[in-house]
Amino acid sequence: MPTKVSQLKQDFTEGLSQISRFWGFPKGMGAIFAVLYLSPNPLSLDEIVQATGLTKGAVSTEVRTLARMGLVHRSSKLADRKDYYMAEDDFYKSIRSILRERQNSEFDSAVRSVGDTLAKLEAGEVSGDKDEIDFIYKRVQALQEFFNAIDSLTRAVVRLESLGLSNVKNILSILK
Repeated sequence: MPTKVSQLKQDFTEGLSQISRFWGFPKGMGAIFAVLYLSPNPLSLDEIVQATGLTKGAVSTEVRTLARMGLVHRSSKLADRKDYYMAEDDFYKSIRSILRERQNSEFDSAVRSVGDTLAKLEAGEVSGDKDEIDFIYKRVQALQEFFNAIDSLTRAVVRLESLGLSNVKNILSILK
């Protein structure tokens, strides 16, 4: 028996909700993006609320965050005071936006905090149980390596951007 389109949309929305949560974003953010991504037309906040079951306040907050990240765009209709939203469908552009968000001062502060912690550990400025310090050091070092990799990825994507989108797509298709 074939799956109904409504069930397919619901399953997709749940899947993106889980992915969103995995990446540290609210589940609702993933649900909103999924609903907008599968909609052929821009949706109002009320329509998003109806489709996701989230509160209007939550939808409003998450839509603003998605817009700031470049994953959702606002539009309007003539003679209608409501704002309408649509999902970004250019994934290269979306990844660039997310990586640019990496340059956010709050994120930089968190990254600096990890670096400062690692520096204190490496300088032997922490006293306590050696096994616990070793464990913490390994964990913090792994996180620092991850952040370094994210920084490298960000720089690479920005460099690729200078080649132009069509050239990047050509390169990516060759690598497949």
